[in-house]
Amino acid sequence: IVFDGNAQDFHIGLDDTADDLVIGLGSTLGTTTHMAFTEDGEITKPLQPAFNVYPASSQTNIAINTNVVVVWGTEHFDVGANFASNTFTAPVTGKYLLSANIYLQQVDTAAGHVQGWIATSNREYFDTESLFDGSSDGYHHMKIVVVADMDASDTAVVKVQQSGGTQQMDIPTSADFSGGLLT
Repeated sequence: IVFDGNAQDFHIGLDDTADDLVIGLGSTLGTTTHMAFTEDGEITKPLQPAFNVYPASSQTNIAINTNVVVVWGTEHFDVGANFASNTFTAPVTGKYLLSANIYLQQVDTAAGHVQGWIATSNREYFDTESLFDGSSDGYHHMKIVVVADMDASDTAVVKVQQSGGTQQMDIPTSADFSGGLLT
């Protein structure tokens, strides 16, 4: 079935190769599939905005008492090309699942705390760890997972801060930041 629009055509049809019902852009089946329904009831949206990034190299000796943006130099995937310059930009208004895994090395125990957060245009989501345990300089793993309400063109970045102590904290390449449109 083809819907002939003024500027764009859309189609609904059965893809015989995969036995999927597809909805897509254009007048020809198999071009630019926007949604596919399998015989088992699964629905895929191959153009749904989603990303996963990680550091290309370690970010070393992070400044203390400063909000430092985490540098994400490598994209594992970026559906829709909405991630650039350490920032995700929401292409449409919706609810986005955002997740940051921040592995911190060489955290100075003389610091009061370390903090990591996802900062969106509308709100900030924090994870804070107090360091008053007296242990040796070490490692901390922070996880932040949130469903964020974002409008089109809102942005999200990941930041960290070490409160006090010596400037020696590092973020290795095992950190990652990911997200995708839920609704």
